[in-house]
Amino acid sequence: MSLAPGLGNTLSSWLIAFPALFSIINPLGASLIFAQATEGRDRREVVELARQVALNSLGIMLVSIWFGSWILGFFGISINALRITGGLVVASRAWLMLLQPETSEARKEKQALQGGRTVTTPDLRETAFFPLAMPFTVGPGSISVAIALSSSTPPNMPTADYYAGVSAAATTMAVVVAVVYAYAERVVAMLGVTGTRIVSRLAALILLAIGVQIMASGAEGFLVEALKQAKAA
Repeated sequence: MSLAPGLGNTLSSWLIAFPALFSIINPLGASLIFAQATEGRDRREVVELARQVALNSLGIMLVSIWFGSWILGFFGISINALRITGGLVVASRAWLMLLQPETSEARKEKQALQGGRTVTTPDLRETAFFPLAMPFTVGPGSISVAIALSSSTPPNMPTADYYAGVSAAATTMAVVVAVVYAYAERVVAMLGVTGTRIVSRLAALILLAIGVQIMASGAEGFLVEALKQAKAA
């Protein structure tokens, strides 16, 4: 039984967007640090914090998806330039994650723990937006991916269907963040440090391929525009 065209397009765009967002956010790797940031806290407080961080992260992703391209377009930045730049940022970030996962972990730990102040905050919910949602969960790399995805509508696919799928992917990602963060201690115990780094490296490899693909689509767009101009001349 075939899917309706609109639902099929939405599912296709979801399959494009979700692996990219999952790879750059890497909730399994981030759960190691989230568990440190909430160590010794009441179980109910940790679950509520995970939910708020996920909602804040979703808001950041949706704003980037819906308005990122428009904002950049306001400054005269073309879609193809955005794709190449966004792909370059994503690929360079993935390369660092692939070769030096310990460096990425140390940077995220510094963002989340803020020199120990996160752990000693009287009300942990005060950290739900900064630093735990931004930049720890959704940082510049994640925002770049979201904007790049929003500008990468495949040919012959209605824009509404594509944006619906990408927004659904961001929503799914937020649900994953909420669940993984809420059970961060169990995730850490199950995977361990080594297992988490293996997952992080696999995610980095996928992300590197996605970054290269985004850059290639931007370069192809520039080439097509150049050929059209040459033909018109």
